[in-house]
Amino acid sequence: MASRILSGRYELLEKIGDGGMAVVYKGKDKLLNRFIAVKILRPEFTKDATFVENFKRESQAAAGLSHPNIVGVYDVGREGNINYIVMELIEGDTLNKIIEKEAPMDYRKVIDISKQVASALRIAHKNKIIHRDVKPHNIMVTNDGVVKLADFGIARAVNDATLSTGSKIVGSVHYFSPEQARGNYVDERSDIYSLGIVMYEMLTGKVPFDGDNPVTVALKHINEEIVPPRELEPSIPPALERIVMKATSKFQTNRYANADELIQDLDNVSFVTAIAPDSIFESTTVVEKRNKRKQDLEKDIEEVVEARERDRKRKRRKMMAIITAVVLVLGAAIGGYAAWKMGVFSSTKAAPDLLDKTFDEAKEIAESEGFKVKKGKDIYSSEYAEGRICMQDPEPGVEMPKEGTITVNVSKGNKEGLVPSLIGMQQEDVEAYLKSYGYALGNVKIETSHEKEGKVLSQEPSAGSTLDKESTVDITVSDGKGVEKALVPSVTRMSLEDAKKAIKAAGFKVGNITYDWDSSIGKGYVIYQQYQANSQLDKGTPIDLQVSSGPEPPPEEPDVDEESTDTEDDKDADKDKDNNG
Repeated sequence: MASRILSGRYELLEKIGDGGMAVVYKGKDKLLNRFIAVKILRPEFTKDATFVENFKRESQAAAGLSHPNIVGVYDVGREGNINYIVMELIEGDTLNKIIEKEAPMDYRKVIDISKQVASALRIAHKNKIIHRDVKPHNIMVTNDGVVKLADFGIARAVNDATLSTGSKIVGSVHYFSPEQARGNYVDERSDIYSLGIVMYEMLTGKVPFDGDNPVTVALKHINEEIVPPRELEPSIPPALERIVMKATSKFQTNRYANADELIQDLDNVSFVTAIAPDSIFESTTVVEKRNKRKQDLEKDIEEVVEARERDRKRKRRKMMAIITAVVLVLGAAIGGYAAWKMGVFSSTKAAPDLLDKTFDEAKEIAESEGFKVKKGKDIYSSEYAEGRICMQDPEPGVEMPKEGTITVNVSKGNKEGLVPSLIGMQQEDVEAYLKSYGYALGNVKIETSHEKEGKVLSQEPSAGSTLDKESTVDITVSDGKGVEKALVPSVTRMSLEDAKKAIKAAGFKVGNITYDWDSSIGKGYVIYQQYQANSQLDKGTPIDLQVSSGPEPPPEEPDVDEESTDTEDDKDADKDKDNNG
């Protein structure tokens, strides 16, 4: 196949990749005279018309994305039964190979890679495309260190088929979000969860959940808590660990609302570690010092007790003097240990919380506790108002030297001319919030939704858009009267028992079950479902099924009366004979 030419234009030169659902070839575009990558869908998937249609539709959507961190899609086509995508050829390694060679990776490199992937997701999400399959195998790193996210074109198709196409695609399950594992509604926060799992693996060399089969791993994503990465790799900065834990929260509402928020926090970690890399680990050093002091103190006490035992045989006239000396030493040691535990002799103290304070307020608080404050940078922040401290180093509660200096960054407010995010807020809070950014509330549209009444569902213009001050922002809010929706699972060709379980697990009811002959599907397997797979439907809706009764049996031979074998002609002849005589 290496010499085949597709559509009279794309020459396949050599195989360079072999995945669960597609094979990738290095090729050459004979028209534009450039090297390319051609991804060809495996033949077994071409039989599913819905799968192929998703493959084509999503690939065409991805072709409209142009970003330095996204593998470019040049063309989507079909020749005979071959479905293919023509893509940018990347000279480099996949991230999973880099993890195999380098993990646990340096946290600075992890931050850099994660920011580039998040940048790719940001542009995709703004174009209403959810990747659905973010994993190291789909992330390329060029020889120049540029990160490229691939497989936008097949992500939705992969997600639709993952639970029903066997073992060839199960690798994705290690990076599934809980809602994907349940078959529930997926949004941009699902991609953020998957990126969080990738970050975890880069930092520790392990995925947080593993098991003997895909179902076991999926259930762990749903039910089990992630072991904090610092328990596996203590050198990870605490602030970076918090980012990973937030991105991988079981609940979508507790994760980053969008890729912009994730990128901002990663930038903050980069800033903190750049200006004070040692302060992050200062608390660990303090603990080690404490442990050594405790060991020294216990050793002193042990030596005194041993001295007492040695002196026990001395003359009685010296006994009182010895006992007195021992008591004095023990009292001093124990008293000193207690005083040290209370912090009397400690050289460190926990940093106070200066966030959301003005610089003058922060200075007053810090100085009252014996610290100094140094102003760092003025940076944009969508979380803290202008003039308020939006970041401090060391962070609140971290042990630091007494009379040490705390560096603070002061918020410049939201970036001038950028619309803030209103989605998820309550309607009564929106007007004042917009006013603080120089905008006014425009039209308010009410839409039926299962979300809480008054919750903002969408906004126009979208968050991050450039807009002149004093302009208006329109919002759409929930009336709280809707029924929660879910994605209809694909149950055709499943056994009836498995189909019932899948329907109930997705939040629906099993409706009427009818039976019909079918020679192409085995007896007891579903041949038809009432609603199309992956369509959205109100939870609790019954779904009718039609089940195969097996091949239709051959028609039965008609019963023949052996005593009455005369034909109608014979009967007429007999009648004429009787009439004649």
